[in-house]
Amino acid sequence: MKYKTFDHMNCSLAQTLSVIGERWTLLILRDAFFGAKRFGQFQRSLGIAKNILSARLNMLVEEGILERRESSQGAHAEYILTERGIDLQPILLSMTHWGDKHRPNPEGDRLIFTERESGKPIRRMGVVSEDGRPLQAREVRAVVGAGLGEQSVSFRKSAD
Repeated sequence: MKYKTFDHMNCSLAQTLSVIGERWTLLILRDAFFGAKRFGQFQRSLGIAKNILSARLNMLVEEGILERRESSQGAHAEYILTERGIDLQPILLSMTHWGDKHRPNPEGDRLIFTERESGKPIRRMGVVSEDGRPLQAREVRAVVGAGLGEQSVSFRKSAD
């Protein structure tokens, strides 16, 4: 199925969705964060058709989210997260935390994310003020920046 492009929309969320909004892409990124590097690793983990996986990996390379490198251990290429790809980690963590809360497994969280050094669980992802205070949805509003124009948008109005 061919999806409509968001390239024409002057919206940061739409532009992000045009790159990572397809479900297989998010699962490929999940596996990359969990250490998958080779085509076969992604294919076995996801059970995705090879042509779809190839297209998604190529797109992620073109977008600078993954880097395709020749492996030092043979003929197979490796796909490595770039800085741009690593910057997507909070999005995947937020989505996972949302799933744990709103689509839970009755036996508990499927994954618990911890700090590597201390082993302590991280906080659930959320919105915080510049000084670190947690904020609720109705405490946040969007103010138009130079890239959008003169209008003001408020999340508060849409949340009421």
